[in-house]
Amino acid sequence: MSSVGFDGLVGLDRLAALLPDGALVALAPDNSLPANALARALIRAGRRRLRLIGVPVSGFATDLLIGAGCVAAVESSGVTLGEAGGAPRFLAALRAGRVTMTDATCPAIHTMLQAAEKGVPFMPLRGIIGSDILAHRTDWQVIDNPFSGNGDPIVLLPALSPDVAVFHAVMADADGNVYVGRRQELATMAHAAKRSLVTVERIVEGNLLEDERLAAGTISGAYIAAVAVAEQGAWPSALLDDYAADPAHLTLYARMARTDEGFQAYLDRFVLHPRTDAAA
Repeated sequence: MSSVGFDGLVGLDRLAALLPDGALVALAPDNSLPANALARALIRAGRRRLRLIGVPVSGFATDLLIGAGCVAAVESSGVTLGEAGGAPRFLAALRAGRVTMTDATCPAIHTMLQAAEKGVPFMPLRGIIGSDILAHRTDWQVIDNPFSGNGDPIVLLPALSPDVAVFHAVMADADGNVYVGRRQELATMAHAAKRSLVTVERIVEGNLLEDERLAAGTISGAYIAAVAVAEQGAWPSALLDDYAADPAHLTLYARMARTDEGFQAYLDRFVLHPRTDAAA
């Protein structure tokens, strides 16, 4: 279990600078507070050789980072744009050999993070026995349950401790406590990672952990390295009750990103030189 302590509130570009090249980075999925503004800042910062972990699946931010040449490897249960279709830059990079892909399952990703969260070297999981994925994961071991004398197989999964966890949230306080609501998988991700870099819509007064209504959905600042304000920071994904997803923009991205030229045009318009009306 990681506990790094809160360094402070920073700007978005400074937050991106705190994530080094080559880092093992855990990313929230599109339906669970993704840090898409930070992904765009990482592209502008020229990050390279990132190794991404989809928790438990990967989406828009992963595809965007891959297309911009920031990514060397992905471990995930899948890479998809959901209703907008497949992830075009991921598929193109995979075919060209520019990224490597390690297949996982949703329960396996969560279980490995839970092991790191608890400070144990591995945790057992049963549901993947009989699946093809075991033949391709030599780091996952099948043993006999030591508490059963009847040949009861169980899979052991190693603890997974990312260098950095990144996600977006509604709000944080000046002590670095971050409210994620019911998305408690983000707490597991933050606990398992060596450090967490978080973007939020706003900073609020007071201490979120002292509010009985909010404390249960709040990650302690003890697990957060730095926070930056990034309004609409999950866009084009949704953010809890604050704003809905932007399916029209995701469809636009999916169409433009089918070709190298279209993706570069998307980067120029929405990432490298974003206009004030870019979200329109």
